[in-house]
Amino acid sequence: MRKKLFAALVLAAVVAPVWAATQTVTLSVPGMTCSACPITVKKAISKVEGVSKINVTFETRDAVVTFDDAKTSVQKLTKATGDAGYPSSVKQ
Repeated sequence: MRKKLFAALVLAAVVAPVWAATQTVTLSVPGMTCSACPITVKKAISKVEGVSKINVTFETRDAVVTFDDAKTSVQKLTKATGDAGYPSSVKQ
């Protein structure tokens, strides 16, 4: 029984990363009204599990976020910015 469980865990550890994919999304954050706002937006996004890179720009009012789609989603990212007072949406 233990050998089968161990084999299943090893197989899951090897196969699972294949399902995960790194995604990059650009979020429009129009509510940023000052040069300090990107700090708050970046801090909120950085608390979302699976985020690996964030670039928030005040001039264009957007956030480019790279994340592991097995750990988080665009919906969680937009919820994080909204909860911080900066509603966002996927930039088209």
